[in-house]
Amino acid sequence: MSPDVQHLISRVRQAKQDSNAADALIADYMPFIRSEAAKYLKRQPEPEDDELSIAMFAFYEAICSYSLLRGSFLKYAALQIRSRLIDNYRREKKNRGQISLNTAAADDQTELLDTLADPHDAYEEQQIRQATQDEISELSAQMTEFGVSMTDIAENAPKQERTLTVCRKAIAYARNNPEILEEFLRTKRVPLARLAQGADVERKSLERHRKYLVAVLLICTNGYEILRGHIMQVLKGGAET
Repeated sequence: MSPDVQHLISRVRQAKQDSNAADALIADYMPFIRSEAAKYLKRQPEPEDDELSIAMFAFYEAICSYSLLRGSFLKYAALQIRSRLIDNYRREKKNRGQISLNTAAADDQTELLDTLADPHDAYEEQQIRQATQDEISELSAQMTEFGVSMTDIAENAPKQERTLTVCRKAIAYARNNPEILEEFLRTKRVPLARLAQGADVERKSLERHRKYLVAVLLICTNGYEILRGHIMQVLKGGAET
């Protein structure tokens, strides 16, 4: 870990306990926050833009929720900012949808019912697609440190319900025992023996899907909200709670 990274992590830890330190950290990283907001807006944010305020608050949320398990702080913060901006867009869209469909449009007497956009909101789809691509790119880069590629994951994913259940139990055990994830990140090796014993599953089954477990455990340790939601649906049979 470089001195600059160590210094940033030290500042984040201090900011968790000291609001003045948090304010100073946010002020120093405003160029970063503005840059992340600009990526979402596809333009430079103006001071009056709600998106800039949301990005600042998301950065503060990242400070409060960060741990070494989540990897690089700035990468984690970037994912948090993107997620909050998308959430805000969805919320605004939902609120707009609550307007009476028979209210006259502002420009003429045309009813809003006649001016509704296509239900498949291209802008929202573009933002979610971009956010997903960003998470995949970040995950792919992080996986290279563990000697695993996206192709490996596709080839190594469990194909049968029995082996999926084994992996599900092991991952649930890891998520409920943070020291397992800490060991995984520190050694860059899946602790197969501890997972097998703790989850009461066969180690051989876990060994056959080690590369798949690398990807899922990484998703569980960082701010991959979109990918985590998807993988939890696969593992739990429903949305993550």
